Amino acid sequence: MRVKKSLVASVAAAAVLLTVSAVPAHAAPSPKSYKNCTELNKVYPHGVGKTGARDKTSGTPVTTFRVNSKVYSYNDGAQRRLGEYDLDRDDDGIACEKR
Repeated sequence: MRVKKSLVASVAAAAVLLTVSAVPAHAAPSPKSYKNCTELNKVYPHGVGKTGARDKTSGTPVTTFRVNSKVYSYNDGAQRRLGEYDLDRDDDGIACEKR
């Protein structure tokens, strides 16, 4: 009787482990759409840019922006194509940059 209980418990534990390990632990949420820079800067205080972006400025360039190509593309490229709004007005690859 004890052998059956421990075998059942072992099988149940293995099933739970297999079920839990099938779900990715670090699944990234889909990017959020921000309607303006004020909203985006609450989450990304210095802006968000795509990989390899460089700030266009005559002064000191912003280098503290978050690099996240998915968030940038979702909030600049997709909205611009839809004609809604443009969060990267100077087209330098960084949306809503500020120091």
